[in-house]
Amino acid sequence: MDLQVVQVDIPEGTNVIIGHSHFIKTVEDLYEVIVTTNPNMKFGLAFNEASGPCLIRYEGNDQNLVDVAIENAKKIGAGHLFVLVIKDGYPINILNQIKNTQEVCRIFAATANPLQVIVAQTDQGRAVLGVVDGYSVKGVESEKDREWRHNFLRQITKYKK
Repeated sequence: MDLQVVQVDIPEGTNVIIGHSHFIKTVEDLYEVIVTTNPNMKFGLAFNEASGPCLIRYEGNDQNLVDVAIENAKKIGAGHLFVLVIKDGYPINILNQIKNTQEVCRIFAATANPLQVIVAQTDQGRAVLGVVDGYSVKGVESEKDREWRHNFLRQITKYKK
C-alpha cells in the first residue's frame, strides 16, 4: 500500500464538498438537490465511478467549476468519490440535503480552507483515508475572540439576540 497526499484545488470565492457515494445516480440526484435548494448557486460536480468503465461522471451549471471538480476527482482517483465545487452559496446551505441523498454514504470535508486528501493506493484501486482541513490549532480563544465570533455570526446570519 502506498500513501499519498493530494492537494485539492479550491478557487478563490468557492467552497468544496467531498464525499463518498455508492451509485452512479448520485450525479443526477445531487444536481437536483442543489438546484432545488439554492437555484442561484453556481457549481460543478464530478463523481468517480467504481465499476464498469470507471469514468468520471459530471454535471453542473458553471463550466469552470465543472472543470475544477473533474480535475480534483481525477487527482484523488478513489472510486465512488464525489467532488462538488460551489460558488454564490455555502456548504451550510445544502449540506443537510446532500447528506439526506440516498446514495451518499459520508462527507469527508465541506470547506473553503486549504484542503489535502490522504489517499491510499492498493493493487485494486484508491481510497480516501481522511482529510487535512485548514491548519493546526494555535491556541484557545480569548474573550475578545469570543465577542468577535458572536458578532461575526450575527452579521452573516442577520440574527439578532
